[in-house]
Amino acid sequence: MEKTAFEAKYYVDRHGSSCLKWDALGKSYGDPDLIALWVADMDFRVPDSVTEALRAAVDNGAYGYYDIPDSYYEAFIGWEKEQHGYTVQKEWLLYTPGVVAGIYGFVNAMSEPGDACMILSPCYYPFMGAVRDNGRKLVCCMLQEHDGVYTVDFADFERKIEENDVKIFILCSPHNPVGRIWKREELQQMLEICRRHHVFVISDEIHQDIAMPGHTQIPTATVGDYSDMLVTLTAPSKTFNLAGCQHSIAIVPDKSIRARFEKIRGLMRIGNGNSFGYIAAEAAYAHGASWLQGAVETIWRNYCYLRDTLNRELPGAVVSPLEGTYLAWVDLKKVVRGDLKTMVQQKARMAVSFGQGFYPEENGDCHIRINLATSGDNVETAVQNLIRAAKED
Repeated sequence: MEKTAFEAKYYVDRHGSSCLKWDALGKSYGDPDLIALWVADMDFRVPDSVTEALRAAVDNGAYGYYDIPDSYYEAFIGWEKEQHGYTVQKEWLLYTPGVVAGIYGFVNAMSEPGDACMILSPCYYPFMGAVRDNGRKLVCCMLQEHDGVYTVDFADFERKIEENDVKIFILCSPHNPVGRIWKREELQQMLEICRRHHVFVISDEIHQDIAMPGHTQIPTATVGDYSDMLVTLTAPSKTFNLAGCQHSIAIVPDKSIRARFEKIRGLMRIGNGNSFGYIAAEAAYAHGASWLQGAVETIWRNYCYLRDTLNRELPGAVVSPLEGTYLAWVDLKKVVRGDLKTMVQQKARMAVSFGQGFYPEENGDCHIRINLATSGDNVETAVQNLIRAAKED
């Protein structure tokens, strides 16, 4: 594939940089020579503004306690308003070291051991951990699939809440791994059902900025006044490849909910994070819009190649439409005749996230999740390998 201008400038070979995605393949997959398409971070350098801001901080030479400047809050508040039409206030914003840590915190703050918490399945597996690890009851509302497109069965959604006396619903928006950006009416319907049954909603919007052409991410908090029952968790990590900075943001409009979450943070001795996370986040939100546009164009190019090539050469594979995230969800049940892992990992030489891990229990799932935030060459090689492996299987 021809490189985009963004890829030509920002793609980086991360081998030898203590990169989990590439350098831990031996530990994670038992094979160091696979194409790394698994853990959700990018093979792109961060925006120049981030590098410059971090370099200035390093050159200063003193790395003591950090006083969060107003400019940090202004950058994030401006980003939410300009990119998503969401007006947030400074006092609503609380630090968490990661979105998953925030989910764990709110599960503890807003429910009791034994309470039921619901997710839409398949779903990002730490959601299940946040429920089970904290002694809550996991309830799964299964998404309905037709030709790779996933939707919510709202009758089942409400029934599961009623039958299990669900206290918390953890929403993934955009949805990882199926790539949906929920429509306004879908969000509205989920929230209204939750309101009727007094269910607290945690909306994970870490992929909020990765919206593909023709799709617009709608912040859950903007579809109505649900501030007494809803919090939003987001971060610059997926958007700008800053996961190593461990910097995430909880948007909590309700004062009493903030107090409950801050009590949990206090018990864990979580303060305000490290200075480099704030510096990187501020620079990205203040100056990273054009970089993001280039990243999305590159991801979309990679997705279109994967979708079109598999549709042509391996029509039994079902590629779900990618609306948001940079994670392609591909169903191989019609093309795999032997063992899925053997075909994908050993024969196609791909390190992917296998779909089984996104379900609460073993069900023989044959999906793979493919990280497209990498070079066109990596995607092209992986796709061609997969086609050849499937035809030989």
